[in-house]
Amino acid sequence: MAEHGIDDELRGVQPGVWLDELQAARGQGFTFLDHLVCIDELGRSPELRLVARLVDFGAEPPRGLQLHVRLPREQPELVSATSVFAGAAWHEREAHDFFGVVFHTPAGEQTDSAPLLNHTGAALLRKDQVPAARAAQPWPGAKEPGEQAGAASRRRMAPPGVPDPTVWGDRDPSAPVPSPDEVVAAASGGRVRRRR
Repeated sequence: MAEHGIDDELRGVQPGVWLDELQAARGQGFTFLDHLVCIDELGRSPELRLVARLVDFGAEPPRGLQLHVRLPREQPELVSATSVFAGAAWHEREAHDFFGVVFHTPAGEQTDSAPLLNHTGAALLRKDQVPAARAAQPWPGAKEPGEQAGAASRRRMAPPGVPDPTVWGDRDPSAPVPSPDEVVAAASGGRVRRRR
């Protein structure tokens, strides 16, 4: 994959050797941490994927490397990259803030997990987290542009990304809690919203 004109090498990494792989990559000349991001794999696999992109600007042309590590979504934990790349701290706090990934120092203590932007405590960027405002907002609206007052309205469609109410939101409280996979399967947009 090329990013900014640099072809990246992709490497899959096991969680147990994450720090060793980062140190090895740094020793190979990949001394610049471009970014560290988390990706929710729900719908493809029941995991979160953390990607560290490193760049070797000393090579001609510059080389890129992406290290991919997969974490279980129930308890995503990983050793912190900050002992190798100090700039990873901000990225790790963001992954904790929005995806619930917990980072530990090599000694086992949890790193700084103070929220950056998300003060709700919920992992808001996970695919099974549906923002309440999105589900509550009428969609596509009371009146579409060009519709005449009093004219027959078209069927109400569910907004993309909002699961069926029987799975998420205003559902029977005695029903069992849906699994993340059920939420994702029910979140396709365009279906007709049920009348109540």
